[in-house]
Amino acid sequence: MRQDIIEIRWHGRGGQGAITAAKVVANAVFKAGYKGVVMAPTFGTERRGAPVFTSLKISREKIYDLSPIETPDMVVVLDHTLLEEVDVTHGLKDGGQIILNTPKAIDTYDFGAHKLSISDVTSHALEAGLAPGIVNTGIIGAFAKATGLVSRDLLREAILNEFSVMKPEENARAAALTYDRTVIGGA
Repeated sequence: MRQDIIEIRWHGRGGQGAITAAKVVANAVFKAGYKGVVMAPTFGTERRGAPVFTSLKISREKIYDLSPIETPDMVVVLDHTLLEEVDVTHGLKDGGQIILNTPKAIDTYDFGAHKLSISDVTSHALEAGLAPGIVNTGIIGAFAKATGLVSRDLLREAILNEFSVMKPEENARAAALTYDRTVIGGA
């Protein structure tokens, strides 16, 4: 595997929009100059509320490797209660990054040598005017702040395009609030 590919695994529950979040990020990073963008949604017998995941690979160069992600550089978790059901860190590279939607304090968690960034995305999304449980655009704000891979402007543009008929300003506001309130921890 080439070293210049950033591999990201997104964990959520059916209906939370993990796949849509990865798609929005894919569009934004492409506009930011990443010419290699491969998203691999996972579909199966998932149902609303059941754990689901999707994968996203990004690179400055074209990506020819379409294989599943086995050792992600980072994981994005849309619901902190998934930690009780799924080993979201499975395969995560040493020093890898975890971006977590949680109302709990950062020192509540111990992921060893992994870097952790948190935000209460659920509350920020409600404050932005979204319905309860809509966290996909908010988690994108946390992702942008924690990784620095995409600017706020490109992120806003990608969100407004994706949600042009479904509360575009509220979705963009959820990402902005979450971006501003994301806590970035060390390893």
